[in-house]
Amino acid sequence: MTAEALPAELRRAIMQIARTPRLLVACDYDGTLAPITANPDEARPLPESVGALRSLAGLHETTAAVISGRALRDLATLSRLPAEVHLVGSHGSEFDIGFVHALDSTARELHRRLEAELEKLVLDVPGVSLEVKPASIAVHVRRAEHSAGRRVLEAVHSGPSHWDGVSVTDGKEVVELAVVQTDKGKALDTLRHQAGATAAVFIGDDVTDEKAFARITGPDLGVKVGEGESLAQYRVPDTIDVATVLAFVLEERRNWLYGEQAPPIERLSMLASERSVALVTPDATLNWLCHPGPDAPAVFADLLGGPGAGHFSIKPDRNGLPLGQRYLPNTMTVETRWSRLLVTDYLEPESPQHRTDIVRVISGEATASVVFAPRPEFGGVPVRLLQEEDGLRVLGTSEPIVLRAPGVQWEITSDGLHDTASALVQPTPEKPVVLELRCGTTDLGPHELSEVDRRRRAGGYWSDWATTLKLPQVESELVARSALTLRGLVNTDTGGIMAAATTSLPEEIGGVRNWDYRYCWIRDAAMTVRELVALGSMAEAEGYLEWLHGVLATLAGPERLHPLYTLAGTQIGAEAVIDSLPGYKGSRPVRVGNLANHQVQLDVFGPVVELVVDMAAARGELRDHDWQLVRAMAEAVTRRWSEPDHGIWEERHVPRHRVYSRVMCWVTIDRAIKLAEVYGREVPNGWVELRDAISADVLENGWNDEVRAYTTAYDGTDLDAASLFVGLSGLLDPQDERFQSTVTAIEAELRSGSTVYRYRRDDGLPGDEGGFHLCAAWMIEAYLLTGRRTEAEELFEQLVDAAGPTGLLPEQYDPIAERSLGNHPQAYSHIGLIRCANLLAQ
Repeated sequence: MTAEALPAELRRAIMQIARTPRLLVACDYDGTLAPITANPDEARPLPESVGALRSLAGLHETTAAVISGRALRDLATLSRLPAEVHLVGSHGSEFDIGFVHALDSTARELHRRLEAELEKLVLDVPGVSLEVKPASIAVHVRRAEHSAGRRVLEAVHSGPSHWDGVSVTDGKEVVELAVVQTDKGKALDTLRHQAGATAAVFIGDDVTDEKAFARITGPDLGVKVGEGESLAQYRVPDTIDVATVLAFVLEERRNWLYGEQAPPIERLSMLASERSVALVTPDATLNWLCHPGPDAPAVFADLLGGPGAGHFSIKPDRNGLPLGQRYLPNTMTVETRWSRLLVTDYLEPESPQHRTDIVRVISGEATASVVFAPRPEFGGVPVRLLQEEDGLRVLGTSEPIVLRAPGVQWEITSDGLHDTASALVQPTPEKPVVLELRCGTTDLGPHELSEVDRRRRAGGYWSDWATTLKLPQVESELVARSALTLRGLVNTDTGGIMAAATTSLPEEIGGVRNWDYRYCWIRDAAMTVRELVALGSMAEAEGYLEWLHGVLATLAGPERLHPLYTLAGTQIGAEAVIDSLPGYKGSRPVRVGNLANHQVQLDVFGPVVELVVDMAAARGELRDHDWQLVRAMAEAVTRRWSEPDHGIWEERHVPRHRVYSRVMCWVTIDRAIKLAEVYGREVPNGWVELRDAISADVLENGWNDEVRAYTTAYDGTDLDAASLFVGLSGLLDPQDERFQSTVTAIEAELRSGSTVYRYRRDDGLPGDEGGFHLCAAWMIEAYLLTGRRTEAEELFEQLVDAAGPTGLLPEQYDPIAERSLGNHPQAYSHIGLIRCANLLAQ
């Protein structure tokens, strides 16, 4: 029997419950896993059901169990179920994970009295048998002559069933008397509690299973096997159908947990406007879009939850593999090509602030299949789609969303929670099909400009800017793409800059190191706009400095600056988990918000002052309000430089006296003094002495004779790629043998082929991570400073090779599995690529 033979309502319910964060699947034994037999000792479970239960038990955050009236020892012997499947016997009196109800002396005495009384009642009645269990005794009459069996049952019910302390459970041709208060419903609750289940499936056939069905609530699912009244919501005919139900639960659960063929991270291309971003897969599926801003909840989260989490796909109706994907030169417009089909995607710039508009143009000659499945609020809001003459209206969302698609005939289906619209469209060479997703408006009317003019305007928004850049002679095209990517992460409305376009793309496939980078880090943003200034663009830095002035205006003092804020410059909310999403390739949890918001990171002041240095050099003057900002950063360092902190990597351990943080405090004061000297500003009292004090502190306490290197912090021998800044910053002469030795030590411990790891110490989190592209860039710079140009060029080539086919880089790279990891595209990685290209070109 295939899953299609199950009732449609049951299939939908299974698809829904399979997506719960922690699932419990529990079944009765006789009549459910195993067919009813004349001889109970011959009741064997169906192999298909056993296989499905075993596989379910092996899945992440999934518990499988059998709850039976049989004694636990008999259930284990007869079922031969693997150890991964929990067994519960005697209607919940016995658990394989420990005998839950240890009998006290009173219960043991009652059990002895009960056994003696029942032996009298069944004496000399052929076919009636007693099954003595640790906490109960079952009276079986299945093999007895009917009237004799009825007399025994009546005698039990009129006699010992009424004794104080006795609990009665009636089944098919059996009555069980227990000396503890238990039933299958309580057993199900106990399992649910032990597993921390967020939803439970229970399948059973007997009247004793009704106690479990009575506990089914909320998202739970109850399935009755066979005829008879039941509290279960759904019903199947027999044990063969049970095997089908379990197999379908397994299939849906596995697909949800581990995803289908998730595209490699580096192959995702980013669309951008001046305030929004979106990701598109190599086969033109829009799989990531947030609204009303890039740090808002997702409308399409296929990236982190598979198709059920929302997507907008376009592909040839008759198979066909994509031939390639590219950006139109110097734009953020993406083209995806098949043999006779072309999809062109762009986010509209210069739209109203509350809008996110994506235009998708289908051209060519092949029939295209379009699927529109919006799932706002990370799929947490049920949506309905209403077809109108000019397109689709999304109902049930807090933010209005429409899809303008004049002339397209949609088929709308529902999985019981969400609607999905599908259509076949036929472009012609003369008339492409234009689909316009408009978030933040109810307007389905035509745009004032033709699509051709809008595409030209969207391209010009980026290309007009890109043509002003001063590109190095090394990897010019890739540097231009990196610059466009960095600018795509800039919110020009506010000046805030995202560290990356996504949340929770994993640092290890299947691991828990999944963080939300859709916010503005003080450090990352300053480093981002510094590289744009180096390429000749200052507007982004101007906007960021205004953003930072706005943040500082809300604080009692600059030393109270948090490491990160929203793109609007406000405090971010608490870090939370989206339990309903399984994560990229099953890498959970999916997080929103970032706990680093509450950390102390004393390195953040240095990059801001370095940015002001570069801006002043580019302008030929130091503006008063920028000098005020520099003084504020120096003031923060003066007050806090000697404290331990969490550092650039935001470790969730106790703070340490970190070399990199201390170096960046020195950078803050050193650059501030040089700015004052160059631009005729007064150097406040104490700055020069403070610079010398911080330098002496680092050089003395950061060096470790045992490892012959500057270490992560003053209290250990562990190494950190960020400690390269002892020399990269100029605090220590790069020709000093202590820096040369540090480079060699970090290279030996942290470099692996084409990448460099941040560190190799225990940081308090389980699992591993990849190497950081930014750390590889630091190593390239260190090689150049220490006269190792050939090695610098070789490592740079490997960094370039790690970029995806459209030139984008995520955060990390796994040199063993040879795959990209982390949020994408990552500002840090593109910052490193631009800086290294400029250094190599000098």
